[in-house]
Amino acid sequence: MKAFFVGLLFLGAAASLMLIGVLLFPLLIILGVLLRAVISLLFVVFAIWLLGKLILWVWTRIKR
Repeated sequence: MKAFFVGLLFLGAAASLMLIGVLLFPLLIILGVLLRAVISLLFVVFAIWLLGKLILWVWTRIKR
């Protein structure tokens, strides 16, 4: 009887973890989109900074 209750408890815990995983799936999708947006924004800022450095470097070369 003890093994039956342990098995039932395990199945209940596994089912609840699966339910939590299903409920968290939309959150994971939103976090994925948000992470993609943040990385894209950082890449754009880095590209603008790099372009500015290149322009300043070329400007100092031309002035010489």
